[in-house]
Amino acid sequence: MTKFIEKQASTIDEAVQQALDELGMDRDSVSVEVLEKGKTGFFGIGAVPARVRVSYEEATPAGEAKAFVDGLLSRMGINGEAFPMEGEDGQIILDIRGEDMGAVIGRRGDTLDAIQYLTSLTINRGKEEHIRIAIDTEGYRAKREESLQRLARKMAGKVLKYHKNMTLEPMNPYERRIIHSTLQDYKGVTTYSTGTEPNRRVVVALERGARPQRGGYRRAPRDRDRRRNTAE
Repeated sequence: MTKFIEKQASTIDEAVQQALDELGMDRDSVSVEVLEKGKTGFFGIGAVPARVRVSYEEATPAGEAKAFVDGLLSRMGINGEAFPMEGEDGQIILDIRGEDMGAVIGRRGDTLDAIQYLTSLTINRGKEEHIRIAIDTEGYRAKREESLQRLARKMAGKVLKYHKNMTLEPMNPYERRIIHSTLQDYKGVTTYSTGTEPNRRVVVALERGARPQRGGYRRAPRDRDRRRNTAE
């Protein structure tokens, strides 16, 4: 939304500077319209002050998030740009696009998660209501979810076949919830989390009384990770 303020001073430059100081913005971030050039008069007699209208775009959470991510990418030496979209319940989704997104994703999405975490901290600083931030690039999140679902079913099959618990690699809360959700109705196995961050892992375990079998589904108990909808 475009807003404006008007200022007057002895010169145009002074009036513009007063507006910038009040807004806390720089000259490149605003548009200036000269309403009155002003006159010095004769020994001050008949002097008319200069008057300007300074227009600016009111910052939005999505705009702030985009500006932060774009600046972060620039400092990382990555040629990319964030494109904001509005998700459900006011969630802000940023899709980063560029030539080399491997550096943005990082090892198993670690860099992407770090960017998302830093952006969330920045955007929510000083705000009463928490704004959820989701950052993705090249559909990585969906691909990772599919990969984790395949892994979960594969580990469940091994648990049933060998009657032996399987402990997965360390995962963040979001990825652990995918494992729990995928196996919550898988007959014969249950899941729980163990360890502390950042090395917290999901254990796929044989459900008590289960026998080796190839298929079938039944609702399994949920642990704390599955019940929570927010990161630990």
